[in-house]
Amino acid sequence: MAVAMPPSRVGVSGWSWRPVARDALLARAFHSCTELRGRFYLVGGLLTGGARKPSSDTVVFDPTEGQAVRLEARDSPLLSHHDAANVGGRWLCVVGGWDGSRRLTTVKVLDTEHGVWEAWTATPDNCPPAGLSSHTCTRLSDRELRVAGREGGTRTQRRYGSIYTLTLDPSARTYCYKEDYHTASRSGHCAALLQTSGPHPGHQLLLFGGCNSAEPEIAGQWSQGKIKEEPPIAPRLMEQLARLVSKGQGSRQGPQGLRHHSCSVVGPFAVLFGGESLTRARDTICNDLYIYDTRKSPSLWFHFPCADRGLKRVGHRTCLWNDQLYLVGGFGEDGRTANPQVCILDLFI
Repeated sequence: MAVAMPPSRVGVSGWSWRPVARDALLARAFHSCTELRGRFYLVGGLLTGGARKPSSDTVVFDPTEGQAVRLEARDSPLLSHHDAANVGGRWLCVVGGWDGSRRLTTVKVLDTEHGVWEAWTATPDNCPPAGLSSHTCTRLSDRELRVAGREGGTRTQRRYGSIYTLTLDPSARTYCYKEDYHTASRSGHCAALLQTSGPHPGHQLLLFGGCNSAEPEIAGQWSQGKIKEEPPIAPRLMEQLARLVSKGQGSRQGPQGLRHHSCSVVGPFAVLFGGESLTRARDTICNDLYIYDTRKSPSLWFHFPCADRGLKRVGHRTCLWNDQLYLVGGFGEDGRTANPQVCILDLFI
């Protein structure tokens, strides 16, 4: 059972993660964590660093009650390094991942109304990737997801990345991959669907990290009205982030060579946290907060470091719900011990 936690120490630059719950069921990394109907659904992941096989658990966390329960459903997928998306407010769509022996491209779906896992069927014209792990899967609509990552088999991965459109038909329980184009090689990156302003407003999908570059890569652009996705409303957190970056305390520096970090979209901001540095030989697990501000062109990076080594995380997830940003799971500073806490981002302005 999850229990309430005391406040954490305040980090540098007016922010910290405040523990609000703790449960051994939540101690995992390289899992997926998706908000659906006010619940966080955690699927799979690694329970310890160096584990050869992922977990097959599906855990549901209620942020209102601060309690976690294991979902007793048959055929829960044994996966890590996968991604998931909320489809139609009912289905949890889990895409690809590592099952302990190979990279997958299959789509497993949890019907949250009935608590049943379903294996949806590929259509005859399906053109799947060779295999996917440490990729991203972004919802564009209830029938379309954008998948970005580096394909690979059991032992090797390709030298380039690929962008796929994954079309879903919930009524027929089918899916279909279509490759759109090749892109830079990335693994362990994150993705953010952000609105664009200026003379040609619309949306763009940006990829952050997963390689040595500090610059985001555009993985899709859509004109105004093409994307119907409604982002969660978080007016208080959005205002706090705007005030934080306006204080001038954060350095104008983006993340250089970061992977297995988290990313959540809060209005015009992409909020990145933690991850593993590709540019350091030692002390590779990070506890830095990065904010990507798209309110003006060109967009700006803001970097807020942290002195608390207890906040280092890799393979964790963040979820936006009820105007608050939650941090769930991940390995700590040693890269092996899974954290059982749920934390909320506190900004001290």
